[in-house]
Amino acid sequence: MADHHEASVTLPSDPASVTRARRYVTSVLGEWGLPDGAEEADTVRVIVSELATNAVQHTFGLSPTFTVKLHLDRDEQLRIGVTDSHPRWPRRLPAAVQQDNGRGMVIIRWLTAESGGKLSVIPTAEGGKTVWIALPWPVPAAH
Repeated sequence: MADHHEASVTLPSDPASVTRARRYVTSVLGEWGLPDGAEEADTVRVIVSELATNAVQHTFGLSPTFTVKLHLDRDEQLRIGVTDSHPRWPRRLPAAVQQDNGRGMVIIRWLTAESGGKLSVIPTAEGGKTVWIALPWPVPAAH
């Protein structure tokens, strides 16, 4: 494997962009050796879907676009980042909250932890934030 791979796409903050973000990530992961249908690909797809949905629904029109970034480094760690320009950070809701929405970050945190990964939120210079997920890369490097 090369020292690292990077890919990104910027999409309008529109509900249709959630599907586009999922498809983009699925395509890139396939190019990097993780086949569509693998359990790990499904996990990443759900995480990206929830992060993109949050960027569309919870920025209240203050982020006209969002960016999905993928970074795979030689230490075999996949980093997934979703950046928007809204200053409000994701809220931690108790798992027992009974409502139809607002569970995205609960799902993301659970999937990340179950996969042995880490979640972080980093402010951007422009006043927004990037939610980063770091996961172990499940595809053995070719030797």
